Amino acid sequence: MLDFIDDFLSYLGSEKGLAQNTLISYRRDIEMFVLILKERGISLFDHVQEEDVIIFLSALKSKSYATSSICRAIVAIKMLFRFLKREKVIEKDITLHLDSPRMWQLIPEVLTVAEVEELLRSPDINTFIGARDKAILQVIYASGLRVSEVCGLDLQDVDDQVVRVNGKGGKERVVPIAKSAIDAIDHYLVYYRQHSNHEKMVSLFVSGKGKRIDRTLVWKRIKFYAKLAGIKKEISPHTLRHSFATHLLENGADLRVIQEMLGHSNISTTDRYTHISQRHLVEAFEAFHPRP
Repeated sequence: MLDFIDDFLSYLGSEKGLAQNTLISYRRDIEMFVLILKERGISLFDHVQEEDVIIFLSALKSKSYATSSICRAIVAIKMLFRFLKREKVIEKDITLHLDSPRMWQLIPEVLTVAEVEELLRSPDINTFIGARDKAILQVIYASGLRVSEVCGLDLQDVDDQVVRVNGKGGKERVVPIAKSAIDAIDHYLVYYRQHSNHEKMVSLFVSGKGKRIDRTLVWKRIKFYAKLAGIKKEISPHTLRHSFATHLLENGADLRVIQEMLGHSNISTTDRYTHISQRHLVEAFEAFHPRP
C-alpha cells in the first residue's frame, strides 16, 4: 500500500503542481489512514469500504484534530482513491459520494447516556437561570430540537405530550416530549415566571432581562455546564440534538421516525446525521445474523 502512496504523491507533485508542504501533509494523513486500515486487518485498497474512512476520521476527531485538518485528510483520501481508480488499482472509488467539505459532519461528537445525565444534573434548579437552563437542556435532548427552534418556542407551543416547532423553511412539526422535560419546564414556569412583561409572557425561555433567549446564550450555557459536569468533549447544542438521534437509533428506533422528529425533509440527511456506533452494529449482527 505504501508503494502506491509514493506514486500518488509523485503524480500530485509533477502533474498537479502541489506545494511541497501540502504533499508532506497529505503523506502524513494517508500514512495514518493506512496504519488504521492495517490495524483493522485491511492490506489492500480495493478492500476498503466507506465505513473504514469514517472510522479513520472518527479517530482523528477523538484526538482533537481541527476541522480544517480533518477536511484536508478527506481531500487527500479522495484524491488518492481517484488516482487508484485511474491506475486500475481498484475497481470502484468508494469515496465518490463522500461530500468532502462537510464530511466531518458525519462524525460529530456524541455524548454517552451517562454524560447526558451528568450534564442534565449540572444546573442549580433553585435559581432562575438554573431552572431555565435545566428546562432548555431537557427540551433539546428530549425532543432533538435545533437551538434556533428552542429559542423560538412560545408558551403555547408546549403541552403535556408534544411540542409544536417552527423549523427550517417555516415548516411546522409536532414532536413528542418526555415527561422529564415537561417537569423541568413546569418547575421553571411555576417558580420563576410570574412576570407582567408581555414578551416574558409569550416567550418560553427568556434572559434575566426578560428578552427572548438567543443561540449565543444557549451555546455559552451548554459550554458552562459541560465544564461543570467534567465533560472533556467539545460540545454544543448540536451535540445534544445529535446524541438524541443517536441514542434513539441505538435503542431500535426506525430511521423514518427519527427523520420526522428531527424535521429532515430528506431521509438521506438523517442517514448521514445519525452516527451508528460500533456497539450498535455488533449487537445487531449478533442478534440477527443467521449463523449456525
